[in-house]
Amino acid sequence: MAQRMRQEDYDVVVVGGGASGIMAAAAAGKHGARTLLLDAGPSVGGELLSGIGVAGCVNARGEWAVGGLVSELIAECDSMGGYVGDFCEWRLNWLVAVDPEVVKLAVPRLLRRYGVSLLLYTFAEDVVVQDGRVTGIVVLNKSQRTLITAKQFIDCSGDADIAAYAGAPVLKGEEDGGLQPVSLVFRMSGLEQDKLFDFVRRRPENIMIGENPFYPGKAECIDNLIKAGFPRVAFDGKGPLLARSMASGDVYQTSLISICPVSTQRREVSCNTTRIAHVDATDTRQLSNALPDLTEQVWTGVKFLKANVPGFENANFAGAASRIGIRETRRIVGEYVLTGEDCRSGRKFVDGIAKGCHHIDIHGEGTKQVRIPVLNGGTYDIPYGCLIPKGLTNLLVSGRCMSGTREGNGTARVMGTVMATGQAAGTAAAICARQGLEDTRDLPIQELRQQLREDGAVLDGTH
Repeated sequence: MAQRMRQEDYDVVVVGGGASGIMAAAAAGKHGARTLLLDAGPSVGGELLSGIGVAGCVNARGEWAVGGLVSELIAECDSMGGYVGDFCEWRLNWLVAVDPEVVKLAVPRLLRRYGVSLLLYTFAEDVVVQDGRVTGIVVLNKSQRTLITAKQFIDCSGDADIAAYAGAPVLKGEEDGGLQPVSLVFRMSGLEQDKLFDFVRRRPENIMIGENPFYPGKAECIDNLIKAGFPRVAFDGKGPLLARSMASGDVYQTSLISICPVSTQRREVSCNTTRIAHVDATDTRQLSNALPDLTEQVWTGVKFLKANVPGFENANFAGAASRIGIRETRRIVGEYVLTGEDCRSGRKFVDGIAKGCHHIDIHGEGTKQVRIPVLNGGTYDIPYGCLIPKGLTNLLVSGRCMSGTREGNGTARVMGTVMATGQAAGTAAAICARQGLEDTRDLPIQELRQQLREDGAVLDGTH
């Protein structure tokens, strides 16, 4: 039966409510744009809700590489008792830890503060393009189909869905089609921290620590870790405990079990360790089929920790992420392509709109993982051109699908960095909409940089 399509109009539309999308929408709303944020799921926040530590906020020297709206979200969590802290992990960099249950409440508060309209349970199924300009997107939900028009669009889908549908050039994984594995983060409560630290001190051969040449030796790093008092411990897949257990089939193949605090009150930690390789997350069937295997790995991981790691004997399974964690799918080919050399050398750009500081981090099958730190524990800049897909005039792309080589993507994909690029994209889109700029390339870069500085973003002053 034929039906008439509904239509809605905004200044800025953000597709994807993950870490990057919430910042893009908040930034656009902060600068007066009538902003819509839509997501196919039931909530906003993405991996921030999983409990995994937030990487990319602080470099290995302890210098903050992000600010602005990220700092505002952290302050919101802190006001609600959900900010654990920022701390050096004495492995490769620093982490920020927040309680994911509090983040679930803090993110909608931030969006409401800046007048962002939300549309959840909504899938963007088609894009209307005319002469390189996105004139609208067709979305589907229980209200059936709606054509949403806007002056500016921002693709924060993680998979470059809007850019790809609109015909922009995209790349996926490595040249042979290889993709980083998908994971499912889980949490355990009731950790006895002193027992865990005693085990770390007695059995350092099992721990990943002191990998950054900027840091001191392994023994001193362990002392520093324990002195700080945060249970941020990564068990090495090549260490005897995990290697022996993988060989016997007691635990799945993995490069690490990475533990990060999420609540001091509940003595709760998140565990990042599960992995299924050879999954193309843009193929819904493949992604769906990975869930049963990942949930089995979660339960195996719980049993392994309780049986083998002191401090976990009396700990309890506390929950799992509500969605599968995806490290890598499509990425756009932008006006600038961020390279691994840009990142590892800590390169700075005159048109930088955000900073990254996470190591080049490319997970592989089984125990394989590439980890290359940024030079001297510093930061690198992300140029504005990384957000602009070739061939399109009014679409910006932020998050893990922005423009970069596989190595560039391997560092810039983490949450701290994607939140910073999200704020930059949202600010740029709002300025373009307000000034009537048809092409995002026409926005004077120094005007954008100055506005970001005024909003507290970190663009200067780091190594």
